[in-house]
Amino acid sequence: MSTTIRTQVAIVGAGPSGLLLGALLAQAGVDAVIIEQRSPDYVLSRIRAGVLEQGTVELLERAGVGQRLHREGLPHEGFELCFGGQRHRIDLQGLTGGKRVVVYGQTEVTRDLMDERRKRGLVTHYGCEDVAVHDFDSAHPRVTFDHEGAAFELRADFIAGCDGFHGVCRASVPAKALTLHERVYPFGWLGVLSRTPPVAEELIYSNHERGFALCSMRSHSLSRYYVQCSLSDCVDQWSDDRFWDELRARLDPAAAAQLVTGPSIEKSIAPLRSFVAEPMRFGSLFLAGDAAHIVPPTGAKGLNLAASDVHYLSTALIEHYRDHSSAGIDDYSARCLARVWKASRFSWWFTSLMHRFEQTELSGGPIGFKLQQAELEYLVQSPAAMTTMAENYVGLPF
Repeated sequence: MSTTIRTQVAIVGAGPSGLLLGALLAQAGVDAVIIEQRSPDYVLSRIRAGVLEQGTVELLERAGVGQRLHREGLPHEGFELCFGGQRHRIDLQGLTGGKRVVVYGQTEVTRDLMDERRKRGLVTHYGCEDVAVHDFDSAHPRVTFDHEGAAFELRADFIAGCDGFHGVCRASVPAKALTLHERVYPFGWLGVLSRTPPVAEELIYSNHERGFALCSMRSHSLSRYYVQCSLSDCVDQWSDDRFWDELRARLDPAAAAQLVTGPSIEKSIAPLRSFVAEPMRFGSLFLAGDAAHIVPPTGAKGLNLAASDVHYLSTALIEHYRDHSSAGIDDYSARCLARVWKASRFSWWFTSLMHRFEQTELSGGPIGFKLQQAELEYLVQSPAAMTTMAENYVGLPF
């Protein structure tokens, strides 16, 4: 015997996309219940990107969670490309008419949204088991799940699948209704979080013959660094000393000399992939965020794409209830995918430009490295090319 719950929108997944959608709907008076398989602590333990586009910042402000972001986030008006032993600054603000990005960790975004939801007394069920979506090809979709030893059925008008790449929502769609596009890259990122001051005030993206490196940060005292590594590597092979030596070798001499090292707080290896599922709507079920697309982290687009999906979906659902219009719902998939493909292209291009490929790759070997160097030299010498890069980096309009 199950307990029946009724809501307007059932949101599967309490990551940043699900929580942001819930917050925006609540602001408009639309009722939503969030179902999450993991615990709150597990959700907050995920270490993810921390570069927010201006549009994402504005969306978080609309959701009522911009206060700490503005207090603790680090506005960045540019970043640096490092190659040939030198750094070259990309002036984001100057090239885009005043736009910039803000460095603020995804964990902190999630924490802010969790706290706001808790303060408002909105319903979130964590630690759910056997989550399943049903009847989304009808006007009466439902979500079933077990929670704290009891069975529940959540009935809704719509289901938002915000449950990530491995979630149940996309997996529940019939295979013949989906077109999947994917490329798995032949390398990974080894990331280290350390309680050390960042090596520079802005991010450094480095193309080096030993492989890619990225110098990022979470705050003035917390740094996040990455080096390209083999997919066959495991974290145990990388001592802190080995990581710092490799990172230092991939930076220009000035940055290498300024690098402050220390014990790692967290260390992990992430594979890279480009993935898009089309369409993103199936009757009463909508996919958003990683459930529908994955981009390599080189362009810092993952969380920002999830935010733009949520913008389109929240607008469509609010229109439905406020104006009794289905226009936004009907256009949801097309509007999302137009932006998703542009961001996927940028992430693929930036990844291809900055990483070392094996000889077997089409663009690999000595000629591939030489071609990358030529393109980087052209990029930093051409105002038009730098403007194109800056426009994509700060985020295309929603």
